[in-house]
Amino acid sequence: MQRAERAAWLRLALTPEIGPRAARTLLAAYGLPDAVFEAGRESLGRHLGEPLAGIVASPAGDAVAAAVRAAERWLDLDPSHALLTLADDDYPPLLLAAADPPPALFAVGRRQLLSKPALAIVGSRSATQQGMDNAEAFAQHLARAGLTIVSGMALGIDAAAHRGALKALDDGADASTIAILGTGVDVVYPASNRPLAEAIRSRGLLLSEFALGTPAIARNFPRRNRIISALARGVLVVEAALRSGSLITARLAAEGGREVFALPGSIHSPTARGCHRLIKEGAKLVESAQDILDELRIDARITDSRAPRPAAHGALLAALGFDPVDLDTLVARTGRDTGSLAAELLELELAQDVERLPGNRYQRLR
Repeated sequence: MQRAERAAWLRLALTPEIGPRAARTLLAAYGLPDAVFEAGRESLGRHLGEPLAGIVASPAGDAVAAAVRAAERWLDLDPSHALLTLADDDYPPLLLAAADPPPALFAVGRRQLLSKPALAIVGSRSATQQGMDNAEAFAQHLARAGLTIVSGMALGIDAAAHRGALKALDDGADASTIAILGTGVDVVYPASNRPLAEAIRSRGLLLSEFALGTPAIARNFPRRNRIISALARGVLVVEAALRSGSLITARLAAEGGREVFALPGSIHSPTARGCHRLIKEGAKLVESAQDILDELRIDARITDSRAPRPAAHGALLAALGFDPVDLDTLVARTGRDTGSLAAELLELELAQDVERLPGNRYQRLR
């Protein structure tokens, strides 16, 4: 792409008043951004209302011009930095066919992942340890089977899914992970995910439609979610409350003709209620990564790689069940004293078979 053409794409993408819909209207009418900005106000007025036609017909304002210059410097800084536009051959075809594709995307990392089949994994930021373990295990298995894992690099389920896909690379898988950001591609949010962002930058792909330097703004995350759902053949929801961005992603996926999968959980868990609602509404209940591969008709067989449960703790695990339970209830169920139960529960917690919850309650993980 010539520099003048690139600058025109950047101006189109970075002018705040021109959203994706208006940008596509202009591109349909004029072909390319440089022709858009060469069109007069009267011509633009036939496709846009006022004052937007006047804004597009006028020279770029100082803020937009500065944003374009910053983006050009960033693109020139590193060969792994890229701008993907609607006119590029490697613009993701599934996103191109979606209802609201952004005119341009900022990318860092392995752009070739955009051409591979993908599955999105999303879920609660306030996830349980079991939920994060499930997300990581599912992502690792599915990436080994050739699916690129797409998520939003939030805390909790998103981060676990990215980690699982990166682990699959260590196993020799060709697939990896794509993080869709609700900030500028140069901004790490939350800051605690910086090591994960660096790993994805070098081994996966970071992707954002937002201008460089854009901070975390609440209204931008639903926009990010539409890209997550559009890039993938399906969406797996692992733990979600009833009011959750993950349910927005699932709804967008369903509206876009994608498969929606959900992991069931305890009827007492707030983070399982969103998944249960999705299942009631027609999402496919899954218990293993193989369920997803079979539904997507991907010819791969996988087995559970988790370590077998120690047989010595079988009686206590049976007494625990899979719903949260307090220590007094366990005493009543087992007839054992508090001290010996607490000691065995600590062993199970260290082995990641049990999670300790607030209120001195325990939950079996596997």
